[in-house]
Amino acid sequence: MNQSILERYSRSENNAIIIEVTTEKVEDLYNNFDRNAPYIIKDLDDELSEYLVNSVNEIGREKFVVKFRFAQTPDAELISRLTDSIRNYFGYMKLRETRALSHRLRNSVIFLLAGLVILTFSIIVNERIVTSDSVILGVFAQGLTIAAWVSLWEALANFLIHWAPHQRMRKVYDRLINAPLLFK
Repeated sequence: MNQSILERYSRSENNAIIIEVTTEKVEDLYNNFDRNAPYIIKDLDDELSEYLVNSVNEIGREKFVVKFRFAQTPDAELISRLTDSIRNYFGYMKLRETRALSHRLRNSVIFLLAGLVILTFSIIVNERIVTSDSVILGVFAQGLTIAAWVSLWEALANFLIHWAPHQRMRKVYDRLINAPLLFK
């Protein structure tokens, strides 16, 4: 990890990076649209969520704690609810990434199977071209071959290229779910 990036953060007594969040009141941590919902099911403010995710990405594999500072220190019951709320929120985000990942995987399998079926059909049609002088059959056979390779490529791209970002985000959400939280 680039040391200059890590120098932007302060460290705790046990050398963990401190990701600091300072706000006037607890309500500032949450989206306004669900203001009356209990903390346990509220969505975190988008900017806060993005800040935490970006900070975890930025610090790499370093140990970290998230330190929340308020104008008034919340009581023990509120701290417990906030902790559950934050963990639930990032658990929900991880679940969304898991669903997106399984959707990508399902699409990859569908594209792979479709590509293999089209490729098999293309091979059969291409063998018939050898005994036929039909231009239309030749164009159709080439079209099938191209469609098969496009489908196979899409399956491979879904798996190799689009899968990794979802997996990476699941790991970031995992780290945030398990991060020590401090409230001051």
